[in-house]
Amino acid sequence: MANIKSQKKRNITNAKRAERNRAVRSEIKTRVKSASADGADEAALRAAVSRIDSAAAKGVIHKNAAARKKSRLMKKANAGA
Repeated sequence: MANIKSQKKRNITNAKRAERNRAVRSEIKTRVKSASADGADEAALRAAVSRIDSAAAKGVIHKNAAARKKSRLMKKANAGA
């Protein structure tokens, strides 16, 4: 455990951030899964792409990783359509 007050505060902040990032990543996986499932509608696809974009904008995932995820998702959607 840290002895310095500022480091104690950083540990708390880092834990909060890590928890939030984990939740966002989990939501992305869920939305991508529902969007790429058989019989998925366009709304599910839009929701997944929107969530990926917002995660990339906030720095939860890298912008290139977001682009890759969206590309693969659209590829599946177009192939199934």
